[in-house]
Amino acid sequence: MRPLRLDLAGFTVFREETTVDFTDADFFALVGPTGSGKSSILDAICFALYGQVPRWGSSRGIASALAPSANEARVRLVFESAGSRYVATRVIRRDSRGVVKTGNAGLQLMPPGFDVTRLDTGMSPDDLGEVLAGTPAEMGQAVLDAVGLPYEQFTTCVLLPQGRFADFLHAKPATRQQILVNLLGLHVYERIQKQATARAATAEAAVAAVDQLLGGLADADSAAVDAAVTQLDAIRTLTAAVEAALPELEQAQRTVASATDQVTGLDGDIGLLGRVEPPAAAAALADEVAAARATAAEVERSVTVAEEREEKIRAELAAAGDPATLRLLVQAHAERDRVAAESAELAPVVATAQTEHEASVAALGTARAAAAAAAADLEQARRAYQEAQTADLAAALRHDMVAGEDCPVCERPVDVVPAVPAGSRVAEAKAAGQVARATADRAQQQVTAAEQVVREVERALDRARVRAEQLSVRLAQLDTELSASPGVEAVRAELAVVDRLQGSLDEAGGQVRRAREAARRAQRAAVADEQRLQAAWREFDAVRDTVARLAPPATDRSDLATAWTQLAGWAQELAADRRAARVCADSELAAARAAADRVGARADELFVAAGLRPPGADGSGPDGSGPATRRSRPAGTGAPQPAEYRQAAALAVQRAQSEHDRVAERFAQAGELRQRRTEQERSAQVARTLAGHLRANNFERWLLVEALDLLVDGASLILRELSSGQYELVHDAGEFFVVDHHDAGLRRGVRTLSGGETFQASLALALALSEQLAGMSTSAASLESIVLDEGFGSLDAATLDTVAATLEALAARGDRMVGLVTHVPALAERVPVRFEVRKDARTASVHRSGM
Repeated sequence: MRPLRLDLAGFTVFREETTVDFTDADFFALVGPTGSGKSSILDAICFALYGQVPRWGSSRGIASALAPSANEARVRLVFESAGSRYVATRVIRRDSRGVVKTGNAGLQLMPPGFDVTRLDTGMSPDDLGEVLAGTPAEMGQAVLDAVGLPYEQFTTCVLLPQGRFADFLHAKPATRQQILVNLLGLHVYERIQKQATARAATAEAAVAAVDQLLGGLADADSAAVDAAVTQLDAIRTLTAAVEAALPELEQAQRTVASATDQVTGLDGDIGLLGRVEPPAAAAALADEVAAARATAAEVERSVTVAEEREEKIRAELAAAGDPATLRLLVQAHAERDRVAAESAELAPVVATAQTEHEASVAALGTARAAAAAAAADLEQARRAYQEAQTADLAAALRHDMVAGEDCPVCERPVDVVPAVPAGSRVAEAKAAGQVARATADRAQQQVTAAEQVVREVERALDRARVRAEQLSVRLAQLDTELSASPGVEAVRAELAVVDRLQGSLDEAGGQVRRAREAARRAQRAAVADEQRLQAAWREFDAVRDTVARLAPPATDRSDLATAWTQLAGWAQELAADRRAARVCADSELAAARAAADRVGARADELFVAAGLRPPGADGSGPDGSGPATRRSRPAGTGAPQPAEYRQAAALAVQRAQSEHDRVAERFAQAGELRQRRTEQERSAQVARTLAGHLRANNFERWLLVEALDLLVDGASLILRELSSGQYELVHDAGEFFVVDHHDAGLRRGVRTLSGGETFQASLALALALSEQLAGMSTSAASLESIVLDEGFGSLDAATLDTVAATLEALAARGDRMVGLVTHVPALAERVPVRFEVRKDARTASVHRSGM
């Protein structure tokens, strides 16, 4: 994996949009003050690929990616791996509850030759290439396929963060072995071994399947093919012989068909004529129809008589007068008598109401006069009470008055102080006022009661007067209406005559209805009998139509019984003639069938001679299948049709051809299967041999040991240079050791090294991984870059110079990128490309310098 371009915004200290262009930066250094954001650039590369950063501890530390007060962070990394270019993008957001989570993630394969500078033109994601992953869940496998390393191994071999520099040095043998397996792609041999085993099993199963198929083709040999050819030729010869014999058979069968048709026609005529028989009720039906017609005519006459009587009574009723008018006159006479009686009874009631009204008015005047007198007495008592109160107030003021001084009321000089009265009259005046108030209240209540009585009497008088007026008006109206009346008794007599005529009319109407109903029943009966007669004629016509082609005699349509007698006699005579003709036709048919059977027997012999069952033989159809036997057919039944012989011959040819094709196909299939079995058997043997070699020789383990030997040899050379010949790296059973040549070649575990010594050993391993194993890797996990984020300040000047020279030599090869993060100016000056990271109060920025 080799980074080409990094774009980030809102990520850690980088609030603003920042781009780091690694193009042509084969050897670069990230420099800047502590906390400026140098390590954050490496964090962004790791986060874009794997969604986590070593310094966060786990993917749950994603909140550390957001810049302070930022709600969104975007990281986009363009990188190369195994010759292809990819772009990885991740976006994280803080929601309204303050929870930070990944909002979007994706990996795309960029088109070949894509210009990375086009990213500055604001391209949409759709323009960047094929989408390999579109969600955070899909990113893990897609990045692993592209980079070839999982997150833990990437941060051990490619991007070496602070505090993780010595992970590979101190890793357990199993972990270190798995890293080498991924780097070298050795897992491919395990897959090859599994695939070889599976392929061998598949080939062996195919051999077994072929053997099973060959077992079903044991009879598919050249002799079977020759027999099929011979049978096909014999059947074709049969077809030609049958075609030559069929014209005679066709002529014989035409003769049989003609004789059969003649017999069938005579049998049909005899059957039709035998069904011509007159029905038993034909003679009685005509009498029943005549009787029904006479009854219907008699009932119609009775209807006419009843209708004439009804019309006569209706005319008399019309001349007698309108019964409604007569009833209204009777009601008017009764109402006039009632109104006159009520009017006479109401006259004294009106006089009495008038007298009571006058008396109540007089009583009201007396009550009002008494109330006025009581009101005057009450007013006089009120004035006496006020005078008494005034006198009491003046007496109270006398205590404050002094002769010769101003009055406290009028503020004038007082000449003489009045004498104080002996006693107060207020209580006496108040009592007198209360008595006057009670008297006035009683007088007013009497006035109110008198007014109520007057109003009630007035209402009663008004009602009586109004009713009297209404009765008077109605009586005048009734007198006017009855002025032309002959009198109530005369009117009642006329009304009785009308009622009697109405009863007679109702009785006559009932007679008319009954007569009409009887007429309808008689008519229905006559119609039903007519319909029966018509049905009988239709039955006669239907029977006559069945024999119409035999020319029956003409029919008399006036008498059904006579018509049936004539038709039945004719049918009997003609049936006797047809029976005599049928005897002759039977003889001709028997002779024709015998001739046809003889011709058919000769055709059957051709099929029997060819070893086939002839058509129409027992238990077979026209296909000629079954054993070759002579036909067993009752005498006189006739031979099969020529089409059956042709069909049987054609089917025999088709069957023989199919059998020939089947045998030939099976013969060819058996040859192909034998060839396929040989190929599958050879394939199974090769696959089993390969799987056995890979499994028996522990090929993968041997390759790992060889790779580890190369790695340790290369790291040991680098470590001897870095340590001025003091240390040498070795391994035993997967564990790393150092040999201290300054201590008589003492062998020490790597965990006993000091911090500076550990750095030298870890750097030697990291450089050896990049130098030695990158060329050996056959998988996508190619170590195309190495970035060191570690404190070079702990090295002395000589060691630092050796480290710098080693890194320069590694970068000079040009086949991999080398990057480092350093605070040491002497080391940074020796790096051709430097990315200076600066930070102000708001954000951090990156500036490239050097080549």
